[in-house]
Amino acid sequence: MENKLDFNITLLPGDGIGPEVVAEAVRVLDVIASKHKHSFKFNERLMGGCSIDKYGSSLTDETLADCKSADAVLLGAVGGPKWDDPTAKDRPERGLLALRKGLGVFANLRPVKVHPALIDSSPLKPEKLKGVDIIVMRELTGGLYFGQPKMREMRDGKEYAVDTLEYYDYEIKRIVDLAFSLAKGRRKKVTSVDKANVLESSRLWRQITTKIGKENADIELEHMLVDTASMKLITGPAFFDVIVTENMFGDILTDEASVLAGSMGMLPSASLGESGPGLPHEPRMGLYEPIHGSAPDIAGKGIANPVGTILSSAMLLRYSLKLETEAVAIEKAVDEVITAGARTADLGGKLTTRQMADEIIKKL
Repeated sequence: MENKLDFNITLLPGDGIGPEVVAEAVRVLDVIASKHKHSFKFNERLMGGCSIDKYGSSLTDETLADCKSADAVLLGAVGGPKWDDPTAKDRPERGLLALRKGLGVFANLRPVKVHPALIDSSPLKPEKLKGVDIIVMRELTGGLYFGQPKMREMRDGKEYAVDTLEYYDYEIKRIVDLAFSLAKGRRKKVTSVDKANVLESSRLWRQITTKIGKENADIELEHMLVDTASMKLITGPAFFDVIVTENMFGDILTDEASVLAGSMGMLPSASLGESGPGLPHEPRMGLYEPIHGSAPDIAGKGIANPVGTILSSAMLLRYSLKLETEAVAIEKAVDEVITAGARTADLGGKLTTRQMADEIIKKL
């Protein structure tokens, strides 16, 4: 892997603004490839609502196979009102869950860093945002979204629904280990979020995390109930360094944390699978996507913010392709254009999706 220059990247542009923001990330990656003498071969496939329309399935076996054979996968966004029938047999979100499970990407990393130039874009008071630099690690392939049984039926003339929250010890251990590994290169603090006062699965989570904490005495560990964490994210977000939590809690908390940065369009994510020890020292199978949705209300208008997707491509370079220098180059370019005042509509500016990417490319 050390000397590899040629990489295969599967693109899943998806629905809504997904194709628009992925196209700009590809342009940025092409510049990186040219500058650093790499070859990125892009293989575009359908997933989500567009795949339902063409193939009758949100994720086909062929698309999943292409993703599994790639060095990394870059996703735009999926879903929209057209496919939002809760009684439908297949929905775009089902394809996303199946993709995560199929790729074995169990750890979702969402960095939330407030850019000094964007502090006024957040609804929070500026003094609360100084020094905010968080990574939320969400367990991605277990918990309530995947537990069985999951069903709806009629019982005694009444409609009944059930979802099952379940975790195995190894599922908890592997993501908590990863959180501690990541914290070693940061401020050496891990906050484990659970609901151990109520849920048996959370009590297992806390038990395992406590044990791992004792094995990593140089890292500060704090346990926090999810309701407390949700308040602390707004009242004192600079308190956090690395947050690790289960699937549903992480889903909710990361969307809440996105308001800290001023716009969901700014934030990237990486969903990582197994590899050797440490981050970012060993390449990992990864699925990369901005945290925002498909935003069908602005699709086709050319005003979507591509930064979250472009920064996701930087994470792709770092964690799956082991190209740290190239990843830093993209992040530095984004930082510079934001500092210089480049803004898309979501940040109160007038730049189009393409123009924002153009500014970043100029810096590269």
